[in-house]
Amino acid sequence: MSFSQLTYEVDGQVAVISLNRPERMNALTQVLENELRDAIEQADADLAVRAIVLTGKGKAFCAGMDMDELEVLPPDDIQRRDWMRPYDMNRRADYQTRYSYFPASNKPIISAINGAAAGLGLVMALYSDFRLASEKAVFATAFAKRGLIAEHGIAWILPRVVGHANAIDLLLTSRKIDAAEAREMGLVGRVLPPDQLMPAAMALAAVLATEVSPRSVQVMKRQLWEAPYQELGDAISDANREMFLSIQSDDFREGVAHFIERRPARFTGK
Repeated sequence: MSFSQLTYEVDGQVAVISLNRPERMNALTQVLENELRDAIEQADADLAVRAIVLTGKGKAFCAGMDMDELEVLPPDDIQRRDWMRPYDMNRRADYQTRYSYFPASNKPIISAINGAAAGLGLVMALYSDFRLASEKAVFATAFAKRGLIAEHGIAWILPRVVGHANAIDLLLTSRKIDAAEAREMGLVGRVLPPDQLMPAAMALAAVLATEVSPRSVQVMKRQLWEAPYQELGDAISDANREMFLSIQSDDFREGVAHFIERRPARFTGK
């Protein structure tokens, strides 16, 4: 599949998706939105890919929606059915929407936030499984400064990541925060010098691709994203079912064998 507003490369077992509108700070267009979903679905369907790294070309991660498109956006665009196409019928419907589909991917998604992540750029980062940031990264919700509201479930996910007090601050004021403050409030997991961001993201992706069971990663990612909807008893019952299946898997047998034999793992995901 070819793309016009992003680049897609596979490095070993890692798919690297780079938003590629640097002259517009990688602001989203409808073309880029569609291409991004297609790229993640392509990586998800590729059995050779075990992790996904998402970043931006140039100085920004993603500055949100392109203002030229936002200015003429029809009010009913948000409800278009083609934005809501199912991603994975085995996942919650909550994770099938316009931006919330990242958790429906079976592969872990690492956002390498190289610069500005504002508005929808921040939303995408929040729906990722890992967030690594450059020291030059800045973050803002931006919605209140545009006369908009907390879009695409950010009012649900942001407090779960940074707590209610930080979430209401970031949403209502739309103020910018730097990478250090983002790390302090738990918005990102690590902050790195700019030249170390992609190597660190690729190193993390390599660990996920080669050192741990892709089957385990897939199941645990689903458990973590579904847990907010579950009572403790439901989460335990789910874990018990998955444990029963995992003990019968090839990856479990390999997990024991490579430890006993003191050799690198050769997980198949089965």
